[in-house]
Amino acid sequence: MAPQRMGSVAALWRHPIKSHGREALNSVTLTKGQTMPWDRRWAVTHDRSRDRDGWDVCRNFMIGAITPGLAGLWARLDTATATVTLSHVDLGDLTFRPDDSDDIARFLEWVAPLTGDGPQPRGIVSAGDRGMTDSDFPSLSLMSTASHAAVADACGAALEQTRWRGNVWLDGFAAWDEFNWYGRSLRIGDVVLDIGDPIERCAHTRANPVTGQRDLDTVAVLRDRFGHTDFGVYATVAQGGTIALGDTAEVI
Repeated sequence: MAPQRMGSVAALWRHPIKSHGREALNSVTLTKGQTMPWDRRWAVTHDRSRDRDGWDVCRNFMIGAITPGLAGLWARLDTATATVTLSHVDLGDLTFRPDDSDDIARFLEWVAPLTGDGPQPRGIVSAGDRGMTDSDFPSLSLMSTASHAAVADACGAALEQTRWRGNVWLDGFAAWDEFNWYGRSLRIGDVVLDIGDPIERCAHTRANPVTGQRDLDTVAVLRDRFGHTDFGVYATVAQGGTIALGDTAEVI
């Protein structure tokens, strides 16, 4: 059977602060060569971070792979005021401005119960429109609902899509077909996304996105059942425009 080349947008997510919550969107306007707007705009440094302006590798920041408790955070962003509200089942809500030094101090005190004995949060830095993506280039992450269903079936347990921290979720494609798209593009309305490499997965995906507790070894399932540790693919915006839930997605 030939690979399915048409699908649709099932979900859109942004993560205003790297590894500190996610927010569902109904639509988003993308710009050529940039990340999803406000995605990973900020990142939290720790007591072992090096001082460096702009983008840096993920280990320079507080991340869920090392601090699983962060997986239980959700976020809401007011773009007009650059204000973030973080929510946690045990900690409640915190509304603050990541660019305000007084507010950063409040955030550091609020988030401390989630950090355990590992690296401790020290401050917040911004990558601006570049976004503090895991990739060393401005990227979006594309995820397939069919691939997720295949992993959930292999786990034999309910599996939350939010574990994967994807930006654009796609319906209607065969499981793992996205790994055949390298060197091709995905068209969604006026938007064209150039498809890059698969995304190698880490321990962050083992943590439950509600409790922050590691309860499923997703990396081992990927390795043992599918012969790799990848989920999703990186993409770059080759042509900008607006995409929304339900829009048709076509591999070209």
